[in-house]
Amino acid sequence: MRGSPAVPALATAALLLPLLGAAPSAAEPADASPAPDRLQRAFATAAAEYHVPQSVLLGVSYLQSRWDAHGGAPSVTGGYGPLHLTDARTAMAGAPHHGGSGEDPRGDDARAPLHPTVAQAPPARLPDRLTTLPRAAELTGLSPESLRTDASANVSGGAALLAAAQRELGEPLSSDPADWYGAVARFSGAEDSATAAAFADGVYGVIRSGERRTTDAGQRVALAARPGLAPDVSQLGAAGLRAASAASAAGTECPDSVSCEWVPAPYEEFGDGDYGNHDLGDRGGSQRIRYIVVHDTEGTWNGVLDMVRDPAYVSWNYTLRSTDGHIAQHVKAKDVAWHAGNWYVNANSIGLEHEGFLADPDAWYTEAMYRSSARLVKYLAAKYDIPLDRQHVLGHDNVPGTTAETIPDMHTDPGPYWDWRHYFQLLGHPFEPTAGKKSGLVTIRPDYAANRPGYTGCETAGEPCAAHGSSEVRLYSDHDVKAPLIKDAGLGTAPTTGVNDLSSRVSTGQQYAVADRWGDWTAIWYLGQKAWFHNPAKNPAAVPASGRVITPRKGLDGVPVYGRAYPEKGAYPAEVPAQAVSALPYTLSAGQKYAVGEKVPGEYYYAVSFDEAAHRVVTGEDQYYEIQYGHRVAYVRAADVTLTTVR
Repeated sequence: MRGSPAVPALATAALLLPLLGAAPSAAEPADASPAPDRLQRAFATAAAEYHVPQSVLLGVSYLQSRWDAHGGAPSVTGGYGPLHLTDARTAMAGAPHHGGSGEDPRGDDARAPLHPTVAQAPPARLPDRLTTLPRAAELTGLSPESLRTDASANVSGGAALLAAAQRELGEPLSSDPADWYGAVARFSGAEDSATAAAFADGVYGVIRSGERRTTDAGQRVALAARPGLAPDVSQLGAAGLRAASAASAAGTECPDSVSCEWVPAPYEEFGDGDYGNHDLGDRGGSQRIRYIVVHDTEGTWNGVLDMVRDPAYVSWNYTLRSTDGHIAQHVKAKDVAWHAGNWYVNANSIGLEHEGFLADPDAWYTEAMYRSSARLVKYLAAKYDIPLDRQHVLGHDNVPGTTAETIPDMHTDPGPYWDWRHYFQLLGHPFEPTAGKKSGLVTIRPDYAANRPGYTGCETAGEPCAAHGSSEVRLYSDHDVKAPLIKDAGLGTAPTTGVNDLSSRVSTGQQYAVADRWGDWTAIWYLGQKAWFHNPAKNPAAVPASGRVITPRKGLDGVPVYGRAYPEKGAYPAEVPAQAVSALPYTLSAGQKYAVGEKVPGEYYYAVSFDEAAHRVVTGEDQYYEIQYGHRVAYVRAADVTLTTVR
């Protein structure tokens, strides 16, 4: 779904809506220090004081926040600091609301608004999982304010809570991290054993693999790998959590490593012969599933689930919850959900909605959700033979418009703050150099934390967003930051730095053919023009790549670009109306080159009635190449271009 900060707040979870836009504190956090090892020392001190294995404390913190403090700002559930100590009532006070816009229904041109609801007051007594910070204050004697704003105090509070959970389970304060599985599961705040186990398994996965990174506050933290560590998972039975309902998970298409439930989207007739909110199909048989599309909801969990259960609304295959990565499946993979605003992509993809708002990543894009999503994507990719690259794992912002008229209304989520580099590391397919320095192809790969292009419009139209790491790199018309930004002819508007303006941005993992080089600058072919980005050797924004590229066939000055790969007119049987093959307002000119994702057949899934017997898959003789044309992918006829390999 598309981020749109000026729109009123959306369908909302009763408890969480006031937390959506909590801004970082204007004051510098109390533990601000130039010493880059201060946080590492805080983990060591707290682990020793509360007799918690340091690896357990570091692993729990990594799953909660990747050791970041987010400038003292709370998460969606009111969690503060590296250990995500929750104080929801404090976080609710005075927090602004975010908004967003609607999702595209099945048709290529129609749009449907999300259904706004009224924020409700929090209950008089908050659930324990939303009030861990006050308990940490009791256990440590530290003030709630210091636990919220001082990272070292926050770590001590987390250690105290883990030690308390261990004692409550009747377990010793052992120095062996294998003995802490039950306490780690309890620390998750999950109310059911499946979700708690998924969290604990994630923590122990981090401990086994080890991690090291520089935090958002410039702190260098490391966790040494313990590859042979095998925790005592039997402790989960004594954790006092309710068992996950077998009925709720029945029939879901999820890996065993995630918590998953079935919340079906309705396939129903309604109104005057209309129906919703997806189409039945036989994908995996009559059609291939080629893509996974990553969305964010621009709405909160309860409200979004209400929407997908409305037959008059649109649908998607899965929703992932921000707080713990819990998954709800709505549409079977064999069926076609209405999620991408492009019927060709819908018919060939699985859509994953992630609870969150693209302009507020720290509150919503949690490590638990990233990891759960990666597990699901790996499972789906293996099951349906989907390559794990950015030509097949798309953001909604990479889905092309189908005609010139639809381009301005295409969506922009999950936005510039979704961490594609980290996501693909979790997928086991990190973006690495695959060619020499002078290769004619590059993979965009900035350092997320250090890459901070300025955006506007996160809270108020035209106003600067807070500085933040980003997956995206800005493009200019010349090798100079003072040069005009690249213009997207399909949008017909002047480019801006707006958080939802994709005109002049490339994203991590996307590949482009090199058009030129000048000192620390690299030019790529982008939307039919040379587009420049700063790419210094000491801090590169891209790495050299090998792969396939296309260029117009010899003798052609240019070839048309399409937003869908539909069959030629002669391929349609009499009972299926032929679909127009409409070119987009772009041209792939002679001499230009573009990276190739896959060669695909011209294909159209005819499904315009509730009667499944009338559905047809039409496949033509025309073949297409999916290419990375701009920020979005596009398609060109294979007969119009020449394919070469760049090494």
